[in-house]
Amino acid sequence: MPYFIETFDKPNYQHVRQANRPAHLEFLADNKKLLLACGAKLNDDGTDGGGGIYIVDVDTRAAAQALIEADPFFKADLFAEIRIVRWRKAYLDGVCHI
Repeated sequence: MPYFIETFDKPNYQHVRQANRPAHLEFLADNKKLLLACGAKLNDDGTDGGGGIYIVDVDTRAAAQALIEADPFFKADLFAEIRIVRWRKAYLDGVCHI
């Protein structure tokens, strides 16, 4: 079942995000079978918005929590807040799934 994970970076932690980005991208590649979508949040001008969004296909909230806690960004103490909620897929890539 899908879960929506939203992360919020700590203020002034852009250096932590950049330093851990290669390991984070490797983590995403290693877990791509669980990822329905993911990416960084951006400001309107395209600059980093200080967090990210992951939509993951795992069986439980605990599995979603374990996945985000395995992310190098989490391990680097980048996040000020993490929100995890179940998500119902209605439309994805223009296809209705209801």
